[in-house]
Amino acid sequence: MKKTVLAFSRITQAMAERLQHDFNVIVPNPKLGDIAAQFNEALPEAHGLIGVGRKLGRAQLEGAGKLEVVSSVSVGYDNYDLDYFNERGIALTNTPDVLTESTADLGFALIMGCARRTAELDAWTKAGHWQATVGPAQFGCDVHGKKLGIVGLGNIGAAIARRGRFGFNMQVLYTGNNRKTALEQELGAQLRSLDELLAEADFVCLVVPLSDATRKLIGARELKLMKPSAFLINIARGPVVDEAELVEALQNGTIRGAGLDVYEKEPLADSPLFKLPNALTLPHIGSATAETREAMANRAIDNLRTALLGERPQDLVNPQVWKG
Repeated sequence: MKKTVLAFSRITQAMAERLQHDFNVIVPNPKLGDIAAQFNEALPEAHGLIGVGRKLGRAQLEGAGKLEVVSSVSVGYDNYDLDYFNERGIALTNTPDVLTESTADLGFALIMGCARRTAELDAWTKAGHWQATVGPAQFGCDVHGKKLGIVGLGNIGAAIARRGRFGFNMQVLYTGNNRKTALEQELGAQLRSLDELLAEADFVCLVVPLSDATRKLIGARELKLMKPSAFLINIARGPVVDEAELVEALQNGTIRGAGLDVYEKEPLADSPLFKLPNALTLPHIGSATAETREAMANRAIDNLRTALLGERPQDLVNPQVWKG
């Protein structure tokens, strides 16, 4: 008898068809009524879940008595109660690596966009303000030769650092829990404490996972350590930054600007950030290219299929639960 797979967010028809070769697949349909109700109704029969964006823990999964694996179409897994998964013996998989380069592209786009004020000046031009040669009021700042501070020099952080070092001759500074000797040799990267990095860097790029240790890692004190000419780039998770303090820092000129792809509450609506010309705000699109999203979907399907067929999946977040 085939096992049952339940999608907990919208998946493509192609994904559903791939899974249907081996499993019974249930995809809640908004045309059939309340999505949450459909999900909860199907949950007791689900052996596997696949999707992204839904918080899953004890309250949501108590009725999932047959559940073996949750396959997240994402790298981050802060939406999932890992302690509960471990308690239940539920495997959790994610999709690392496949989105590294696309997310690094987006991170560097935010650096460039902030420095050269691209969104701000695009709106200025379209509003008809370009009546003569631009002057100092429209000037941005250079990126090449500046100091790039990476907070979290993992795969994505290293990919951003390579763009800065080899593409723009930037000096790379980094902070983190572990020394990255190989990257120091490759990139000339220099280890700093967080406070030292904030004080030195012209561009501070946040690429850390969300945890108790990183929640509101950047607040009023940290923002005041930064140069008034510096920019904060956040492609990690919104709660890594105290958003209210960031708004105040941008309003007061504590820092020059910020490039943001993530926020404390998403989707972002009616935010004071929208009124700030020195805040570049994107709708959480770090991995949002057709090629990368397809690769993530395929990786998630492979993880789910492998686990439900009894083999160890490639991207197991909690290996201690695997008994195969």
